[in-house]
Amino acid sequence: MKKVVYVPLDERPCNYLYPKALADMTDMDMIVPNKNMLGNMKTPANVPQLLEWVKEETIDADYLIVSIDMLLYGGIVPSRLHSLTIEECLERLHVLKEIKDKNPNLQIYAYNLIMRVPAYNSDEEEPSYYEQYGQRIYRLGWLSDKKELNQLSEEETAEFSKIEAEIPQEILTDYFNRRKTNFAVTKNVVQLVDSNLIDYLIIPLDDNSEFGFTAREQRHLMYQVEKGNLMDCVNIYPGADEIACTLFTRVFCQEHDYTPEIAIRYSSTNGPFIIPRYEDRRLGESIKSHITSAGGVIVHDERENNVLLMVHSSAVGGQDGMAESSFAIETRNRSYFSEVNYREFVHAMKHFISKGKNVALADVAICNGADVSLMQLVKKQGLLDELIAYAAWNTNGNTMGTVVSHAIIASYYRQDKVTSPPRHKENSKAFFYSRLVEDWGYQAVVRKHISYEVLPTIGLTPRYLGSQLQDVTKLVNEKLNTFIGKELKELQYDIQLENVHMPWRRMFEVGFDVQLQEAKVKQ
Repeated sequence: MKKVVYVPLDERPCNYLYPKALADMTDMDMIVPNKNMLGNMKTPANVPQLLEWVKEETIDADYLIVSIDMLLYGGIVPSRLHSLTIEECLERLHVLKEIKDKNPNLQIYAYNLIMRVPAYNSDEEEPSYYEQYGQRIYRLGWLSDKKELNQLSEEETAEFSKIEAEIPQEILTDYFNRRKTNFAVTKNVVQLVDSNLIDYLIIPLDDNSEFGFTAREQRHLMYQVEKGNLMDCVNIYPGADEIACTLFTRVFCQEHDYTPEIAIRYSSTNGPFIIPRYEDRRLGESIKSHITSAGGVIVHDERENNVLLMVHSSAVGGQDGMAESSFAIETRNRSYFSEVNYREFVHAMKHFISKGKNVALADVAICNGADVSLMQLVKKQGLLDELIAYAAWNTNGNTMGTVVSHAIIASYYRQDKVTSPPRHKENSKAFFYSRLVEDWGYQAVVRKHISYEVLPTIGLTPRYLGSQLQDVTKLVNEKLNTFIGKELKELQYDIQLENVHMPWRRMFEVGFDVQLQEAKVKQ
């Protein structure tokens, strides 16, 4: 059994549990660090202890999948808060050479985020000054990037000077020093690919846009990659928390000599051409990156393929066009009702499933959760248990990387003459069911209800649950079980939730374990 050592981006379920859940479907063994050494939101991981753990575990490993942000800064949020020097960061980065020297056959698959620039005022995951200056920092990045490209209008030039004067110098110094350090680190990581120390690298764009500090750094990194002739082993595209799933799937495909052929079908003619919220490029181009990085190839034959990826997309992108799961349906852009064909989409899904095709559903028409309208129709047609993979969480990138990864692994074991490892079917089903419960049940239904109808009555906001964490968690548990009883009662297995918790004491994400009641398999 091949050994894969995994250093996650942070301790939340999407980073800590999802890749391990995928690995548990396979004949590969993934080793993860004890969660106690990984920190908690703004509290960084115990990096010295983690570095020692990596050295020890990789001595006899075949692969290392590693988040550079965890390895150096102690996690995704600490990467935006640290005060490390570039010298300190590079000293920590040197561990990769140490472990490669001791195990020359070790293959290293890494990912290193470009630091995000949220467009809103909130210090929840950013430095404290972001609560007051976040929007202006975002706007400053947008304008400074356009300035570098000589695209500023006269009005924008005046706005740039005004915002720059409004943000205190000590804040700008702190912010730019950290960006400079992180950017220098990423350039050094790319050099490690050039020197064959890192075998494959993904540079995800977390919460990015067409212009800004992220866009500018991406552009310069792309120049570095192109000049080094590294396009085959470095990929830069929108994403973050799903990247480890993608990298494990790439490792899996390499190890099993599997190049899955994936056909794509959209619910809207405009689907591949819209630019999703929180991203900087057209949906069709992002999907190419997710599939290629995971080891697959896109084909254009809906009848002959390993996976038919059904992409439920909006018809209009961006801030004004795409809905959020928290929005009332009455507030949606009219294109959801005129240029997204739910009926044809589900009809086609049913047709291809009846032909024995491996159908996976990427539900990305709505941000931060499932499109309830679609899922109710899928359920009504009796198709929920017929899908091989599903996802609908957070951004397009988060969803796409997750569903593509699961679909590829599941499709491999559906081939003739391929023997599935013990409990592959059960573990694959459990992960699929967990996506239904979390992405549809929690993000689109339960979170919306509690955040906007319950929390205001008890003086709380979704950002921090404080001393009432236990009571809110109990309510989440109750509401999720109500959802399961209402919407998922006809699935093949009964679902039992265990260890329901709120990882960062807020409403944005939920954690739980899914147990399948095997003794109650429905006939």
